[in-house]
Amino acid sequence: MTGSDSQPLAGRKVLIIVENLPLPFDRRVWQEARTLVAAGAEVSVICPTGKGYKARFETIEGVEIHRHPLPLEASGAVGFLLEYSAALLWQTLLAWKIYFRRGFDVIHGCNPPDLIFLVALPFRLLGVKFLFDHHDINPELYEAKFGKRGPFWHLLKLFERLTFATATISIATNRSYRKIAIDRGGMKPERVFVVRSGPDLSRVNRVEPVERWKNGRPHMAGYVGVMGEQEGIDLLIEAVAHLTGPMGRRDIQFVLVGGGPSLPDLRELAERRGVADFITFPGRTPDEDLFAVLSTMDVGVNPDRVNAMNDLSTMNKIMEYMACGKPIVQFDVTEGRFSAQDASLYAKPNDPIDFARKIAELIDDPERRAAMGEFGRKRVEQELDWSKQVEPLLAAYRLALGIAPDA
Repeated sequence: MTGSDSQPLAGRKVLIIVENLPLPFDRRVWQEARTLVAAGAEVSVICPTGKGYKARFETIEGVEIHRHPLPLEASGAVGFLLEYSAALLWQTLLAWKIYFRRGFDVIHGCNPPDLIFLVALPFRLLGVKFLFDHHDINPELYEAKFGKRGPFWHLLKLFERLTFATATISIATNRSYRKIAIDRGGMKPERVFVVRSGPDLSRVNRVEPVERWKNGRPHMAGYVGVMGEQEGIDLLIEAVAHLTGPMGRRDIQFVLVGGGPSLPDLRELAERRGVADFITFPGRTPDEDLFAVLSTMDVGVNPDRVNAMNDLSTMNKIMEYMACGKPIVQFDVTEGRFSAQDASLYAKPNDPIDFARKIAELIDDPERRAAMGEFGRKRVEQELDWSKQVEPLLAAYRLALGIAPDA
């Protein structure tokens, strides 16, 4: 943005609501918030507290962050009910507090869950626009986690439809989500914008490898992401068991960075399968350690199961691996293949043995690793970097607020 276009949102006020992660830990939402501030908007955020982010209020890089407590991470229907009820209560109270103190022209609601429209509805009556930031397809997520549909699945479909009906504009993380917004959500195509979760290359810091992460082994594979049921970490543990058992490999250390409700169970599974010495679970780490892991690993792994949810979703970790010039092994999912293309090998769907073979194949071929890593880095630089997402994000805001494109 240059000249008169440098601050197209000057004088506008935005409230971002995100329920599942604190800011600035949620990288996508934080990049959006910083972009809106750079465009001249006054930005407030409502989000939960979390590890390392306990302050109930602070201002970072011009973004006012209002955090609220939540119950322990949800598990089961009662847990989700408690979490979502508490979140809605806090979001509503804080939204009205912010509205009376400084006001806002747009509520930017980030799912999951598809319930933030309930907070936005009364403000819509006051002329506030609602921009829906579609991060997860919750009916498919429910089906992937519980292996069934049923009444709750239909309820999620209803919430999704009501969210789109309330939205002035929707932004999708990829083309698959855009299609859902149009076909299933009834949004007009011109009101759905694709804003990918590309890494900000000005902030992705490749550093010197840190050998301690390898646990004395010559090679390392890494994972960065959530430790949940649908992430397929159990399949990765089975792949490690195959590598260290039938394949006889003792030369690869796996470092799996991230927190989540399944972390204790996954550590226990690694113990039961006899591979705990080959897998490091550091939990959620500060950026210094995160970048050290990304820079040290030889291969990035993405064991997300092939299912309706993962097939249509873009995973941030894929592009973080690519930004750091690392080749990838993943199962063959539609959006994962679109993002990575030739930067990845694709194992047979949900087959941990083939996944293990693909990891070994890359570990044993350093020249191929280097070529794939270089391809991935260039793809991020040329097409997927966050700087390429700024214009569609601002275009969505211009349309929502009725700002002329050249304003």
